[in-house]
Order: sequence, then C-alpha cells, then structure tokens
Amino acid sequence: MTRVRVHNFNISLDGYGAGETITLDAPIGGAERLFARFDGRVIHGVDAVDDPITLDRALTSIWGQGIGAEIMGRGKFGPQTGDWADDDWRGWWGDAPPFRTPVVVLTHHPRDPISFGNGTSFHFLDATPEDALAYARGLTDGGDIRIGGGPSTVRQFLAAGLIDFMHLVTVPITLGTGVSMWEGLTDVQEGFSIESVTSASGLTHHLWNRTGAD
Repeated sequence: MTRVRVHNFNISLDGYGAGETITLDAPIGGAERLFARFDGRVIHGVDAVDDPITLDRALTSIWGQGIGAEIMGRGKFGPQTGDWADDDWRGWWGDAPPFRTPVVVLTHHPRDPISFGNGTSFHFLDATPEDALAYARGLTDGGDIRIGGGPSTVRQFLAAGLIDFMHLVTVPITLGTGVSMWEGLTDVQEGFSIESVTSASGLTHHLWNRTGAD
C-alpha cells in the first residue's frame, strides 16, 4: 500500500520549521541556520560521496527510497505569491531539480505543468490535502508519496491524519520566531510510535510511525 512520508524535516528547539517571509535571498525565510549541518549530497544515497557514512548521512539518504511523487507547498517551489508572473521561474533548483519524480505544488493559482529531463515534473494544484494526495497517487507507478514541506504543508497533512511516517530532525538552535511546526496540533504524537536518536553532530532524529499504519 502507498505510504505517505516526511523526510529530513528540520525544526528548531522552539518548534519552528521556517522563517515567516520567503524571499529570493532567503529561501527559508531567514531560518537558513536550520540547514547549516544538512548534507544534501547524499539524498540519493550514501554512496554519492566518498566521505565516511555517518548516522546523519544514512538517515538523510532514505529521502528518495521508494518515492513515487512529492507534494510541497508553494513556498518551497519559489518566493512568489499571488498570480504567477511571466518570469520563467522554474523553481529554486535550476535545470536539474533533485526530485526525479512528479511533484505536486499546492497553490491557489494553478498553472500548466513544468517538466525536466531528469524525470522531475511540477504540477500546480489548488486542492485539499486529501485531494492532493489522490492526485499525486495518480501520477505515480505505485511508489510512496513524500510530503516535502514547508511546515504549514506538513502540519495540514498531520492534522488531516494522512502522514504514515515522519523523519523529523531537531537542530540544537532556537529561532524565536517563524512558522511553527506544531501550532494547533495538540497531542498529535498520540497517533504515532516515536523513536529518537542523537548523532555526534548534535542533531536529534525522531522517527514517527503511525500506530497501525501498513
């Protein structure tokens, strides 16, 4: 059965997953410190680099395993709001986005899909979490669906009871302000079994598995 997963989602000690205002120069809204220790080179496997395999790298590399599509919020795709400008923006990642699968971008302003040679395609949809998930499943060949963020998007899918697995990473910093991961999610942990481990880098990895999930 298709599972809905979250991977490599970094939050601060005070529970923020992004800054409040995304700009071209601040793609995480001023909360870029959350990713200072993130080794994105290994998202397609620990063998992508010659460095020793660490706990952080091993867990980061699970990101793409068995994934058939991703769902993300509009802010993860770009800093624009409102109607789309005719500016040829194709995402933060240039001509080779790392996803290599269909990606559903949640937005109140749908537009035509964008496709890339490495298998990535962006599909722009105005939908509820349930409808977005059904649409994403129709784009896959049976693989799992990854909820890619930002925190507001992950929070919506958690509130709807749609997340089966979540890899949450607590970064040992405080931000003081930003977009909360947990606002309105009182006792959300009650639906999951949770295991946590802290690496030598100081990152704490939390593995949430929905109780009774396939």
